[in-house]
Amino acid sequence: MIEINLLPGSGKKSRRRRAGGGLGAAVSGAVATIKDPYLVGMVGCWVVALLVAGGLFWHEQSLAAELSDRETRAVQDSTRYAAVLGEKRRATAQRDSVVRQLNIIKSIDNNRFVWPHVMDEVSAALPSYTWLTTVVQTSTPPSIAAAVDTSKAGKDKKPAAAAADSADAVQDAMRFHIVGNTVDIQALTLFMKQLEASAFIQKVTLVKSNLAAVNGKEVTQFELDCEYQSPDSSAIHTVPVALSVR
Repeated sequence: MIEINLLPGSGKKSRRRRAGGGLGAAVSGAVATIKDPYLVGMVGCWVVALLVAGGLFWHEQSLAAELSDRETRAVQDSTRYAAVLGEKRRATAQRDSVVRQLNIIKSIDNNRFVWPHVMDEVSAALPSYTWLTTVVQTSTPPSIAAAVDTSKAGKDKKPAAAAADSADAVQDAMRFHIVGNTVDIQALTLFMKQLEASAFIQKVTLVKSNLAAVNGKEVTQFELDCEYQSPDSSAIHTVPVALSVR
């Protein structure tokens, strides 16, 4: 039996309708499946995890860029200030060298009148019938002691304070030894008392005394240890030096 379709295209439309009906059913099924609360929660967790991972990645990238920029600036600053620090170290070394030399000069200058004062006081205190054979310094020379003390004290104190302290220590510690003869034992006692009374001499100590023969005569030979002291300012009188020119 033969059938003739008198409405062309009606078959295609029916097929399209059937196809459209299948797609709608699939969408409707998917929507119905998505309505499952567990699946919705899982999908939401995945979305949140992706957002958090993206945010952390962006934050780490920003932090890395900032740290790299700070490192670059620090390296540039270090390079720029390296020359300045080197110049400062060289200037400090030169200053310390000059300070040491000035301290030695100052120590020598401060102590140049020590022995004139000592000899003047010893001569003034010397009684009659008494003479000296030896007057010698037994402590470290002032210039060496000043250099050593300044080099040690310069690390903890300022150069000027260290120089003053070292110079004062040298003056206070300057010791000398006296050897002499006397024909009267009482003259020796008087000599020691007059030395002790001096503003420039202290700690006069009798080391030994014994009888000896000098030029056929019996005398008392004695040895004394003394120490120089810095006198009070009232004991020092400065006198201008005048040179007459003819």
